[in-house]
Amino acid sequence: MPPELELGPSESVYLSPEVVPRDGPARVLLGSYGTATSAIKAPSPMNYLAVRLKAGERWSYQPPAGHTVLWTAVGMGSVLVPDELRQGELVAFRPSNALIEFEAQSDAEFVLGSAVPHDYDLVLGSHSVHTSTEALSEAEGRISAIQTRLIQQGKL
Repeated sequence: MPPELELGPSESVYLSPEVVPRDGPARVLLGSYGTATSAIKAPSPMNYLAVRLKAGERWSYQPPAGHTVLWTAVGMGSVLVPDELRQGELVAFRPSNALIEFEAQSDAEFVLGSAVPHDYDLVLGSHSVHTSTEALSEAEGRISAIQTRLIQQGKL
């Protein structure tokens, strides 16, 4: 997220599966794909899709112009992309705008994300990623305070 949003208030949106727009085997969680557009506003240009394929089915994704950051994670089954990815595996593709082809080796479910690269440095923490050491420190302090409060309330 851009620095002006990364420590802002969080927002929760709950949608039942029936109202999440879809195009073919892809449900559009963020962004747009084909004829479907998510009702949830993304903080920057990105697509996040949940895809289900039956064994032997093929599906391809053409990232929109400028979307050169791409990743996928398999939640169930396995797919060829062209190498095999199995349940629990995550891959970040080399920067590219090229078409990606998926072939399900078994019934499979996976998420796919694509985005426009951002201009911010990344500072990695144990719980989150931020654009500066100051933002990371503030975020970790907030997480610690939440943990303390939940322990005091007997919820952790």
